Amino acid sequence: MWYIYMLLCDQKTFYVGITNNLKNRILNHKNKKSLFTKKFSDFELVYCEKSLNRHQAALREKQIKGWSHTKKQMLIDGKLGNNICAEFAEVL
Repeated sequence: MWYIYMLLCDQKTFYVGITNNLKNRILNHKNKKSLFTKKFSDFELVYCEKSLNRHQAALREKQIKGWSHTKKQMLIDGKLGNNICAEFAEVL
């Protein structure tokens, strides 16, 4: 199982990524092991969805990265997809 996820960094910037182990990936972000997110002092997991394989996850990641801030917020709010973040609340 693969996950497409979105972090809200410093309450202003969205980071979109994919992983097959969401818990470990979030820990990497927390421990400043991610090149992009290590410069942020605060981040929150605000969105994630499941994908059956890496290829489909990468396509969806690319799609979401191309969206405006407003459209990403609509996705987080459940207006454009199924946000399963609640399943991973204990990670953060």
